[in-house]
Amino acid sequence: MISAQPFDFPYDGNLSASSTALVVIDLQEDFLSNTGYFAKSGYDPSPLRAILPTVNKLIVAARAAGVRVIHTRQGYRGDMADMTPYEKWRRKRNGLEGTQVLLRSSPGFQIVKDIDVRDEDIIVDKTCNGAFTYTDFEHVLRAQGISHLLFSGCTTDVCVHTTLREACDRNFQCLTISDACASGDQYAHEAALHMVTVENGIFGTIADSAAVLAGLAKLPRAR
Repeated sequence: MISAQPFDFPYDGNLSASSTALVVIDLQEDFLSNTGYFAKSGYDPSPLRAILPTVNKLIVAARAAGVRVIHTRQGYRGDMADMTPYEKWRRKRNGLEGTQVLLRSSPGFQIVKDIDVRDEDIIVDKTCNGAFTYTDFEHVLRAQGISHLLFSGCTTDVCVHTTLREACDRNFQCLTISDACASGDQYAHEAALHMVTVENGIFGTIADSAAVLAGLAKLPRAR
């Protein structure tokens, strides 16, 4: 088990590598670079970059334990055919009209080189904040026999939390790794983490990376 709050993860004490995935959400150039969407929207991306060493430690530990690593990327089609009038209005309102940010055809869509992505990893591309909306994410999880999710990435209060809520409603067992998630708004980050634990863990559990690494280290090593 992994020591967590408000209860240890998973609730039944049955932590299995084959049924667990580390989900690494949206660690892309558009969110972490100084010229991407996040920075152009007026936010400081440095808190997002600060979690990269921790996320990489978790990725290494997950692979060693036989836990699948799943990355998500957010962005619209290059021709913007999947962008609604409201989304185009928000894009213009944020001063992004005419730019390449958050488009799958742009370099900003790619996961930052600081993150170790390998061929055996699963990558899910999404348009919305939640990874389950209009994607094959749930189908992939079910096909792989994955029922337990460890959440990391950015931002804590938007894409991480939206995907977490979607996962909980689909009866996946969820743990959010507090120091492997980040936001450009510290208050929103802390509030999102707090919301995991309300109502005795309505959105699962929360733990820091040290507890998760310790839990993964106890699993039988992958052959």
